[in-house]
Amino acid sequence: MKEFLQLLKLTKGYYKYVFLNLFFNTLSIFFSAFSLVMLMPIMEILFQSDKNRVAELVEKAPLFSEVSITEYVNYYFAQQVFDYGAPKVLLTVCILVVVATLFKSLSTYFSLYFIAVLRNGIVRDFRNELYNKIIDLPLSYYSEEKKGDIISRMTNDLKEVEWSVLRSLEAMFRYPVQVLFYLIMLIVMSGELTLFLIIFFPLSALLTSLIGKSLKKSARQGQGRIGDLVSHLEETLGGLRIIKGFNAEEKSKKKFNEINEDFNNIMIRIFRKQDLVSPVSEVLGVALVASVLWYGGQLVFDGVLIGSFSIVYIATLSQMISPFKAITTAYSLAQRGLAALERIKDVTEADITIYDQPNAIKFATFTKEVSYENVNFKYNNEYVLKDINLTIKKGETIALVGQSGSGKSTLADLLPRFYDVIEGQIKIDENNIKDLTTHSLRNQLGIVTQQSILFNDTVFNNIAFGVKEATLEEVIAAAKIANAHEFIMNLDEKYDTNIGDSGSKLSGGQRQRISIARAVLKNPPIMILDEATSALDTESERLVQDALNNLMKNRTSLVIAHRLSTIQHADKIVVMQEGEIKETGTHKELIEKGGIYFKLTQMQSFT
Repeated sequence: MKEFLQLLKLTKGYYKYVFLNLFFNTLSIFFSAFSLVMLMPIMEILFQSDKNRVAELVEKAPLFSEVSITEYVNYYFAQQVFDYGAPKVLLTVCILVVVATLFKSLSTYFSLYFIAVLRNGIVRDFRNELYNKIIDLPLSYYSEEKKGDIISRMTNDLKEVEWSVLRSLEAMFRYPVQVLFYLIMLIVMSGELTLFLIIFFPLSALLTSLIGKSLKKSARQGQGRIGDLVSHLEETLGGLRIIKGFNAEEKSKKKFNEINEDFNNIMIRIFRKQDLVSPVSEVLGVALVASVLWYGGQLVFDGVLIGSFSIVYIATLSQMISPFKAITTAYSLAQRGLAALERIKDVTEADITIYDQPNAIKFATFTKEVSYENVNFKYNNEYVLKDINLTIKKGETIALVGQSGSGKSTLADLLPRFYDVIEGQIKIDENNIKDLTTHSLRNQLGIVTQQSILFNDTVFNNIAFGVKEATLEEVIAAAKIANAHEFIMNLDEKYDTNIGDSGSKLSGGQRQRISIARAVLKNPPIMILDEATSALDTESERLVQDALNNLMKNRTSLVIAHRLSTIQHADKIVVMQEGEIKETGTHKELIEKGGIYFKLTQMQSFT
């Protein structure tokens, strides 16, 4: 029941289609039952060896309120045979059966017609919800999760929901109504014979539930392993150069084969458990029919029931066993889907730790300064930033230098609220950034990273990525400032050229200049440049550095640099070590001081 209620929650927003599906399912079951009801009077009256039986039934003329439905139906058909003759009544009944079957088929089609909207709509909603949540979750979430596993939830788990949960949902809208309908018919026909169902249904439900629980556990393990497979594949595609360069092909193949073998063993267990449901319910169903047949036969032998009634009862009972078997199969399928649904909900229900306060302010224009006040931050247990105090005035260029792991990038990532400070606060124009809407805060910022992040799209769309309704003239102007216009014009389709996955059709320097053009077009008052030239050759570095200098004109800039030659003209250089600010000053002041910065410049042979 708990699983059924969980499935029903998925139909929220689609109640109209649920109602229409139930309505046409009920019609389909009614017309199917109508055909069965025709069997008994046909067998009893039209093919009755004792011709006086018809006249006898007609003479009784029972009142509907005083007899069973079966007796009244027998009387009605006897009356028709008496008035019109057996051949004509037989033809009429056959036509009625054909018409009822036609309406049954139409009703079944329309029930599926409306459930299609439900099936696809729920998957679409989940896909949208999952993607939106992936965008909204903070970067800290992805430091704990594998990218391939997230992709697996969006693809494999959603497909499992579509084919398992939603097929089960269809079954649960149709077959319970069908079972209930036939159960009522059986009770009306013979309450005594129907008592056998009291033993069959609970036993079958118990066995199915036990198998289903075990299946759900295995299904979650299997979906976790397919996530590991996708993660390993994603890492392999991203690291093929290293794999080949270090002759690690066999090692990678071995790891993939191990994960794949584990996944294969889990899936074998899943299918074996799932396939066990059908024979269990089938054996119980045959045992039920055999029991009813035996007991019903005894009643016929004793003269309590007529033979035709017993045959029609068995036929009706067989019609109920088939949908009940379908329910048990759907239940086992649902367990696999529910395991996938839980994995999806692990993402969609994950806590968003970076969010706007209820009365967050829309920040309009940066006018004064950015300040870090007693800021402390840690990812897990150890602090990576300790007691940071730093002021960046409007128009200043502040350079962050230091060894790898000293906290430079983390300090920069706190400003756009990719992470939130643990202690202390960051202010922009005396406003705590936590009191501002993240959208308005990030509108003030432009970011150029060491690794150019581009999209599989045209040059134009990559440059105009963060700006609504940018014109070609504006994009060209930004590209010229970024020293990118010349090489773009040499591309096959110029600004309409697709640059490939992550800009793979461009060189490193070209990709970086596209990133800078994107930042120029956004035209933010504050720039964050995270080692934007460290991965480039000398010629590309010069072109990119010129572009950066153009970008930083009349802007407040926070620059992270390993190549100290690129930041010697910064208004202030901040030297970091082990998460702390050790030195601050201009290039000249720090050289004269002869401290950490001086040693760094000596190591780079810079004078």
